[in-house]
Amino acid sequence: MQSGEAAFNDFVAARTAALSRTAYLLTGDHHLAEDLLQTALLQAARHWERIHTAPEAYVRRVLYNQNVSWWRRRKLRETTLGTYDAAAPASSPDLRLTLEEALGRLTAKQRTVLVLRYFEDLTEVQAAAALGISAGTVKSMTRQALARLRVLAPELSELIGATP
Repeated sequence: MQSGEAAFNDFVAARTAALSRTAYLLTGDHHLAEDLLQTALLQAARHWERIHTAPEAYVRRVLYNQNVSWWRRRKLRETTLGTYDAAAPASSPDLRLTLEEALGRLTAKQRTVLVLRYFEDLTEVQAAAALGISAGTVKSMTRQALARLRVLAPELSELIGATP
């Protein structure tokens, strides 16, 4: 049986890459993603004895909630140009850059809902629970975000569906 600290260290080593990609997709910024993940892992470390049986679900929930908290407080938003996550798989670098640029032009709320629904593969109900909003709000935000993506990046129509 591992000590709590060793188990936490093993969890961090095994899941940091995946959690980091999620944090980046939520924030759209490498530095904010690092801060977001660090905040989530710090909270997990503080509550490890309580959450050690399902730490990833806890950390992901903290990522979502903390990101929501940040978009409520953020008045000015910095954006980076020409960066992308080299660790994330993609069939075409051009497609990845186009998708990243289009996602970066969505609001933080729209981007978060799309990440939860399509990257994290959560249902509308699960995404709503993670964000503390209604499933209807998730549906309408998803619809609005996809419609905006169709306008911002028509070349992505195969990925997001051709019909509005």
